Amino acid sequence: MDYSLLEKQLKAVADSNRIKLLACLKNGEVCVCDFVDVLGISQPAVSQQLRKLKEAGIITERKVGTWKHYRLVEEQTPLMVGILEQIQPMATCKCDTDCTHGSK
Repeated sequence: MDYSLLEKQLKAVADSNRIKLLACLKNGEVCVCDFVDVLGISQPAVSQQLRKLKEAGIITERKVGTWKHYRLVEEQTPLMVGILEQIQPMATCKCDTDCTHGSK
């Protein structure tokens, strides 16, 4: 067992804003700009929260133009599988089809 990864993942999910981000990502890929409205915090603050989830190996990103889109990593650790099962998806935070900063 990788205790360092376990520690990072536990710390990453021990924050209500990051739990909300994970709830959003349960529906699929989301652009960083869509998280700003959901959390009600600045884009740099959202990016800091996303960075912690990415460093813990829970999410991944891809760049579309100047925007970054985030999604859950396909293969999660058993710990994260259990945690993600407990988080209800949040449908209010997904890039709509008229998204002006790139398609998914």
